[in-house]
Amino acid sequence: MNIYIPKNKKKLKKSNFDIKKISNFEKKIFDIYNLGKIKYPIHLTKGNEVQLNEIFKYIHKNDWVFCSWRNHAHALLHGFPEKKLFNQITQGKSMYVSSKSNKFFCSSIAGGIIPIALGTALGIKKNKKKNKVWLFIGDMTSTMGVFHEAYNYSRNFNLPLEFVIEDNGKSVYTDTKKVWNLKKLNYPKDVFYYKYQQKYPHHGTGKWVSF
Repeated sequence: MNIYIPKNKKKLKKSNFDIKKISNFEKKIFDIYNLGKIKYPIHLTKGNEVQLNEIFKYIHKNDWVFCSWRNHAHALLHGFPEKKLFNQITQGKSMYVSSKSNKFFCSSIAGGIIPIALGTALGIKKNKKKNKVWLFIGDMTSTMGVFHEAYNYSRNFNLPLEFVIEDNGKSVYTDTKKVWNLKKLNYPKDVFYYKYQQKYPHHGTGKWVSF
């Protein structure tokens, strides 16, 4: 399954989530987008449903989940009502789906979600609550300075922040390893990590094309 789980992490639940629900939902968005009924950018999930389902076995329903623009599957797995998600997407919010009641927040700005997640984790600790923050970021975002600063701060101050790096090898259409002239991307041993092949293009539908 090509997924790395840090040591000493315990599953909170057995998954009874039907991951076909993700594929069916995204196909529904795919179809109405191609009919011209969604006139806004969309970012569809395909190729990492199994890995996400495994990771969400560690996430409590009261935990906060933060992620970037490809977030539909994350929302469904975290209990986001399908109708509510559908409405947000058709209203142009595919890249920044959010719900305070579902403890779910996203941003289309690369790295922009990181300090927000860090601040939320700091607030949880100061208020002596027991839930956590889960931060999903891409492989290119994980090379940004803001990631390393947030990671170091969260570990030095023992904040309830879990990092999940989703590695599809690219930032939009740019090869991450070529950008940094690396043979291998190295990550801290206490972060969740998985590698996958993206099936939909970065934006919208159609074929994946690299130049």
